[in-house]
Amino acid sequence: MLTPEDTARLAAANITRAYPNFPAHLVTSPTEDTRPDTLHPAFYGAYDWHSSVHMHWLLLRTDPAPHADLLDRHLTPANLTEEAAYLLAHPGFERPYGWAWLLALAAECRGTRWEAACAPAVDAVERLLAAWLPKATYPVRHGIHTNSAFALGLVLDTGERAGLSQATLGAVRERLRTWFADDHDAPAHWEPSGQDFLSPALSEADAMRRVLGAEEFGAWLDRFLPALRTGAPCPLLDVPVVSDHADPQIGHLLGLALSRAAALRSLADALPDGPARIRLGEAADAHLAAGLPAVDRGDFTTDHWLATFAELAAPR
Repeated sequence: MLTPEDTARLAAANITRAYPNFPAHLVTSPTEDTRPDTLHPAFYGAYDWHSSVHMHWLLLRTDPAPHADLLDRHLTPANLTEEAAYLLAHPGFERPYGWAWLLALAAECRGTRWEAACAPAVDAVERLLAAWLPKATYPVRHGIHTNSAFALGLVLDTGERAGLSQATLGAVRERLRTWFADDHDAPAHWEPSGQDFLSPALSEADAMRRVLGAEEFGAWLDRFLPALRTGAPCPLLDVPVVSDHADPQIGHLLGLALSRAAALRSLADALPDGPARIRLGEAADAHLAAGLPAVDRGDFTTDHWLATFAELAAPR
């Protein structure tokens, strides 16, 4: 397992590595300058924009002091104003996964010398959420970046500290209730898909944990995943098989092990003592043990993002 110092060095190496790069930018002119650091002066590294954002978050979470000069160069008011302007000009870009990670980063900057620089980015995400939530009639349930439940759960965890208004946080809670309150009998046997790094069912359950009271959530979870109550087999508790760690898409399943570990532990902590809580906790431990060895293998396909999910999954 990486030490905080090792994790910080890994994060710093990623956020300063501009290539290889997957910009996800729509080119509209043959003369457009699409170099990563032109499009994104703060978040040009770590292969793609969202990975750069959450690697900055990881650096701040672990051991930022030795890398303060790097953060000073990246997290400037000018750079984050430009990043905010890009988001507002491209409202579908990184929706909602990257938005949520940007709020998580701003929350981690709270109380540091980089806090004020984050304000334009937080304002941009708030405006984007306000425009998107009312028209988001249906959730996205895929087990990849566009998953609605994972992102909005992260917004609820970090949004207040980042500076979101209570009105926006209330709108997030209401949208989650609208999407998911009536769900039942989740098709757990459909998981995982071949390139998931998130569990659609567990991401949804973990999001609802954040918006329902303890008794209401327990009743909801019984309806949504009845196998937890009955003791029946549940594929969500089984560690995913990863046949090729170096394949970028199959390798997503390594992240699935870690994101499941985080969700399973959170769900266990939300339940009273009993068999369901024990099953969830044991499954969380097994998933974490399976995912951790892959965090720093010297392979860029996983090294540019996986440590972030190891941090989310770490027992508190």
